Amino acid sequence: MKILLVDDDAFLRDMYATKFTEHDHQVETADSPGTAITKLEQTQDFDVILLDMIMPGMTGVDLIKIIKEKFPDMKADCIVLSNQGQNEDIDEAKAAGAIGYIIKAESIPSDVVKKVESLTKK
Repeated sequence: MKILLVDDDAFLRDMYATKFTEHDHQVETADSPGTAITKLEQTQDFDVILLDMIMPGMTGVDLIKIIKEKFPDMKADCIVLSNQGQNEDIDEAKAAGAIGYIIKAESIPSDVVKKVESLTKK
């Protein structure tokens, strides 16, 4: 699986990238929504876009909406990985097009890998 991991927290971004790589997934990272959009303009060859909700300049929901609008034919599933765990946040992300919502504080990194794999099994 090829994953674009979008998170402004360098420690978390590196930790999750390492964990997904250990499970034989390819990972590209972006430190902001703007960087993610730039990467997607270069290639949409991702299976999953794993993104945070709270980032500078743009929320995860805003990023999902932009991705769906700018790249309507892209096959990648959007999954939110955030500490924002309110029902309103989850509902808003799913309404925007996220197929799943994982709360960081409730899952160790290896569980996050398993949840993403489970969500993307077709």
